[in-house]
Amino acid sequence: MLDRLQSLADRYEKLSELLCDPDVANDAKRLRDYSKEQSDLQPAYEAYTEYKQVIGELEAAKVMQAEKLDDEMREMVKLEIEELTARQQALEEKIRILLLPKDPNDDKNVIVEIRGAAGGDEAALFAADLYRMYTRYADSQGWRIELMDMNESDLGGFKEVIFMINGRGAYSKLKYESGAHRVQRIPATESGGRIHTSTSTVAVLPEVEDVDIEILDKDIRVDTFCSSGAGGQSVNTTKSAVRVTHIPTGIVATCQDGKSQNSNKEKALQVLRARIFDMKRQEEEAKYAGERKSKVGTGDRSERIRTYNFPQSRVTDHRIGLTMHKLDQVMNGEIEEIVSALTIAEQAELMEKGE
Repeated sequence: MLDRLQSLADRYEKLSELLCDPDVANDAKRLRDYSKEQSDLQPAYEAYTEYKQVIGELEAAKVMQAEKLDDEMREMVKLEIEELTARQQALEEKIRILLLPKDPNDDKNVIVEIRGAAGGDEAALFAADLYRMYTRYADSQGWRIELMDMNESDLGGFKEVIFMINGRGAYSKLKYESGAHRVQRIPATESGGRIHTSTSTVAVLPEVEDVDIEILDKDIRVDTFCSSGAGGQSVNTTKSAVRVTHIPTGIVATCQDGKSQNSNKEKALQVLRARIFDMKRQEEEAKYAGERKSKVGTGDRSERIRTYNFPQSRVTDHRIGLTMHKLDQVMNGEIEEIVSALTIAEQAELMEKGE
């Protein structure tokens, strides 16, 4: 571990030199790449620097302890050694986590797709609740939200809503949200007061650049149509809505949020790239289907990951057995406690596997 940390520290310091080089400063791409690499290394570099300082102080304290000291000084040195040993152990744990393999998509923006599934109108209403939950969480993180496409139900819910969240680290926090979200509550349309169970699905896809997934013009078909609102009614008379079909895979993406056809086409292509990338990623992961799955799940949108029980104000994440009795706060976007617990569970899984 120490050899690896020293290599990281050497690279960090080399990057500091490179970033001061006038040739690099005048090259926008190199400057951006080196700055990002150094930023990624900084937490491990700072932890290693502090670790070396603690080890040095601990060795000095042990040397002092071996000398002839009066009782008061010996007790002070003993307490210092205990404190430094605890700091050393805490730093070693922190460094082990920092050295775990990082998902290359963690820093990316995300495209979130929410769909009403089982439960008809109630599922669509819950999809709208999930949309509000994620947008409020994004606001709390200082991220920017961009609506890509929506298909409203007659009661004001969403049969489908697709939006982008722009913010560094968005994927690292939201990637665990992919799956089926189950709600248990009395629907507004229920006259008998019975509790119904409905589900909405969430898919969180990392934003994909042109260089990651190349889409050739000959491989896509672009159709235009009039934007529609709830119940399928037309909301404008110009064909600004765009549907893009990737012919080789059959994957389709639609955008009708903007009034500009060109803008809608570009947004639809963003979604299309993300869906093609996600399909390829799932195909790769399927090759290793025999391996033990992570505690936090596979990200498959058919996998039930969480239940929101309104009568008991209870939220349960089934992957890690986490139950919270603070449903109102969660639905208001306060999901950081859940996100942190899922992150810790994944880190523990990786450490257990010795990765």
